[in-house]
Amino acid sequence: MAESHTSVLVVGGGPVGLALSCLLSGQGVDHVLVESRRVTSPHPRARGVSARSMEIFRRMGLEKAVRAAGLPAEQVRFYRGRDLVDPDYVRTGPAQGPGGGGPEHTPSPGLICSQDVLEPLLLRRAGELAGPRVRFGTRLLSFRDDGLGVQAVVEERAAGRRYRLRADWLVGCDGASSTVRAGAGIAMEGPTGLGRYLSIRFEAPLGQVVADRVSASYFLTVPGRGGFMAVDNDRHWIYQYPLGPDPGAATGPGTAADTEAADPGAAADTGAADPGAVVGTGAADPGAADMTDHRFLAGLVRTAAGVPDLDVTVRDTMTWRMDARLARSYRSSRVLLAGDAAHVVPPTGGHGMNTGIGDADNLAWKLAAVTAGHAGDALLDTYEAERRPLARQVIDISTANAANRNGYRIDDELLLTAAYRSPAVVPGPEHADRPGTLDPAGYRPGCRPGERVPHVRLTTAGAADAASTLDLLGPGFTLLTADDDPRWQPQAEAVRRAGIPLALRAVRTASRREAEPGQWAYLLGAEHADTALLVRPDGHIAWRGVRPTDPAALPALVRRVLAAP
Repeated sequence: MAESHTSVLVVGGGPVGLALSCLLSGQGVDHVLVESRRVTSPHPRARGVSARSMEIFRRMGLEKAVRAAGLPAEQVRFYRGRDLVDPDYVRTGPAQGPGGGGPEHTPSPGLICSQDVLEPLLLRRAGELAGPRVRFGTRLLSFRDDGLGVQAVVEERAAGRRYRLRADWLVGCDGASSTVRAGAGIAMEGPTGLGRYLSIRFEAPLGQVVADRVSASYFLTVPGRGGFMAVDNDRHWIYQYPLGPDPGAATGPGTAADTEAADPGAAADTGAADPGAVVGTGAADPGAADMTDHRFLAGLVRTAAGVPDLDVTVRDTMTWRMDARLARSYRSSRVLLAGDAAHVVPPTGGHGMNTGIGDADNLAWKLAAVTAGHAGDALLDTYEAERRPLARQVIDISTANAANRNGYRIDDELLLTAAYRSPAVVPGPEHADRPGTLDPAGYRPGCRPGERVPHVRLTTAGAADAASTLDLLGPGFTLLTADDDPRWQPQAEAVRRAGIPLALRAVRTASRREAEPGQWAYLLGAEHADTALLVRPDGHIAWRGVRPTDPAALPALVRRVLAAP
């Protein structure tokens, strides 16, 4: 049996695995991605792409393509009514978002882009960067972790050819029923079956029906059941129909599945896929004969829409279960978990896929530093320390949304509030007022260690350049100063001589300024003019301080962040 070697083996080619592949390529990490499916998801599944995910896509060079493929910003609204023609409907916008009249917190606001459209964009980008090392139609058969690496056996499904792949690290991005997690012996904690739903993908001329109330998600209030999610707000749609706890049973009054709380635009893949579902055949639930009948399913759609003569063509179905589960650990020796393999988030809020993309962003640079040899293995322990508490909080918020009979609003900026506490962040007094990982009260921009660098709009005289402070970062560490100060140059050079990639960048230069003068100084809140930020490759602040007099001080600080020997 043939054998090869790679630094990182990524198992799973959904949005999280593909994003991780792109980010690893951007960090120069040799890796292989295997995905058992031959093609990307045909079902819209996850749709909401948050502002933080869009910022990550911006760094990957994908923001424009994703934005072009998504719904227009003016359609990101949330409808509530008894059916789609209810004259007494209510239509609201996201909790935060473009055009809200408040301060601009991001250059890349979130949008709706369904997974069947998003995955091909990610796959194309991953293929451009990693070429044939991105392998769809290839499945993981087994693996063995010997403490020094992972010996995996994979199979090309079409040819039946098997080969061994030796990897220094294995990352499971293979979903809620993760083979990697099971093989590593990592248990999941938390409830299952908070709700159970039938997802019907269909075509119908509903665009003309909702023309005066166009939205991204259409929640149906009593006596309506479930809701609609727009794929293109014209002919392509998903109807989410609440099922009972047993196959085919109706959900009783008062249970979560029977209310409008289930987001019709949420991600079906953030719950556990029902093993009885046959995607693409219409045989959604063998336990209920009428669920296999496309005429019956079309009738469900017509009733829910409130349009008795609607011309409906059912394309496929799937059933899914709402769970709220968290892995006990994100790492076991040489095996790590990301995305739904690590956390199964109720889709009520649209945070599941976005939390997984954030996992990939956090993990990619740490794997890069470890495989390059300038970080210690302990740096990978900070992945769990930073991301698991965040997932716990996201699960709790999403579970509360599911129980909210009065509905809830999608918070596009929730994940911008992430504040990490781990050895990969050098603490300061700023930690005292931010004990939590996320701040559901809203994003408060600042330059506190552990937080994401705040966005400040920039203007450049005479030429196109960075439009945001976020554009000044990466792909390695960034030493970000307020002004173009040559006195920081020896400090930066000392870090680079230690073999650690670092760029010295200034917010203000001879040709670049803040669009709103003084904004950076206000956010920095510094008493000293020479205060700088040490920013990690994922855009989070590792340290804030004034220029040290000892040139060896900054390299020592960076080695501390990296858990370097």
